[in-house]
Amino acid sequence: MRLLVWAVLIYVGYKIVKGFVSDKKKDEPAPPEPVREETYQDPVCGVYVTEEDAVIGRHEGERLHFCSMECLEKYRQQLESK
Repeated sequence: MRLLVWAVLIYVGYKIVKGFVSDKKKDEPAPPEPVREETYQDPVCGVYVTEEDAVIGRHEGERLHFCSMECLEKYRQQLESK
């Protein structure tokens, strides 16, 4: 029984000393990875926009992403003039 008590005390002492001596950082969470959002090129001006920021238009079933209503209107005018 004494041997078991001594073994536990030695183990606890070892862990305490190791904690003070160790220079590793305390369980700091890793920085989050940056979120890479998909971007789409405006067919009129060439600016890249995210889904969230885009003005969405459709042409022949294709979904198009515009940077502004102005570019969407220019695109529609180009289609009408063809």
